[in-house]
Amino acid sequence: MDENLELLECIYQNADMGTKTLTDLLTELKEKDNKIKNIVGEELKVYESFVKESKDLLKKDNVKPKAQGFMADIMAKMGIKREVIIDNSDSAIAEMLIEGFTMGNLQLNKLINNYKDHVDKKVLKLANDLHDFGEREIAKLKAYL
Repeated sequence: MDENLELLECIYQNADMGTKTLTDLLTELKEKDNKIKNIVGEELKVYESFVKESKDLLKKDNVKPKAQGFMADIMAKMGIKREVIIDNSDSAIAEMLIEGFTMGNLQLNKLINNYKDHVDKKVLKLANDLHDFGEREIAKLKAYL
């Protein structure tokens, strides 16, 4: 697979999974009084912009974006529901979010390091922007631990 497309797919899948899981999390927290909900809502908007931008770049190459898959979505949804039932404190939610950002950034960082000399600068910038967003959010969420 072309390095540009592989990195774009990773960006899309990372942001798409973030969008889906944060939407599910906000649904689970709807009737709860968590202070962290505003941050989750802001993160969702940023992820949605990464989904749109990566999708647009993939479509320019006539590639249909591929989501993670049905089972990954179901497992993530069930995991969020379970975690919120067990402990819906802001600290527990922050920890769950930090784990998600960390997982996404590990995968993204691996591809950035492997392809930084071979991919289009616009694709690399988008990947770095998503990675930096994850790092900023991790730092912000640590205040809730």
